[in-house]
Amino acid sequence: MEVTTGTRALVTGASSGIGRALAQKLAQRGARVGLAARSVDQLESLAAELPGGPHLVLPCDVAVRADVETAVARFVAQTGGGIELVVANAGIAHYGPFRELAPELVERMTQVNWLGTVWTVRAALEPMVAAGRGHVVIVSSGAAQRSFPDAAVYGATKAAQRAFGEALRHELDGTGVSLTVAYPGEIATSLHDHEKATMPVWYHGDARASPPDELADAILDAVARDRRAVAYPRVVGLLGVAHGISPRLADTVLRRLRGPSAAPRRD
Repeated sequence: MEVTTGTRALVTGASSGIGRALAQKLAQRGARVGLAARSVDQLESLAAELPGGPHLVLPCDVAVRADVETAVARFVAQTGGGIELVVANAGIAHYGPFRELAPELVERMTQVNWLGTVWTVRAALEPMVAAGRGHVVIVSSGAAQRSFPDAAVYGATKAAQRAFGEALRHELDGTGVSLTVAYPGEIATSLHDHEKATMPVWYHGDARASPPDELADAILDAVARDRRAVAYPRVVGLLGVAHGISPRLADTVLRRLRGPSAAPRRD
């Protein structure tokens, strides 16, 4: 599906990072964009900066199903009764040893990363399938390909997105609606700003992070090509292949890339 003038696209987590970059790229291509997130001030500022429009600010906590349903319904109604693209991007991260992770953080990651994706996609699919056209993008993570120590719960929520997207792409066969799952590696965003002082040793941080606008371009290219998945940077996809062949092989690769803390067991 090509994003062109008049395309109606809704992005969750649009206030910063990957979501903001996608909103900017979509608007540059002529799309009318629905900007969904909890940060109303940031959304309003972004909407004012984007070319074209008018773009819609949609206050929304994706962990709350009613919030998502209201945001999607409002976008569809105010853009003429349709939607061609939805990007389930909203996500949070809390790293740390599982035994030390507060239960509230486990629940919040599950609600935002996993259920937020489900509620977003579910709400957007009805008008897409009814129209017989559209595309769904699920922004997962390289952690869905191979999860890391100290990111067990985060990786689990991202792996859930992967399994969901892989099956749903097949379910949508013949409907005119398709689906792409994106697997970003380390991207220069504010995802870990609240926990930079406690990040695990294997985390390389901003020194090796890719710009979010490059990822956004890769995602929209994948949509245009109807690709089932896009990994960025390329090493993320290669790691997934290695893990699929042999988890032991992936462990070896990770030790070389990130040091022994990334895969301490040798079994």
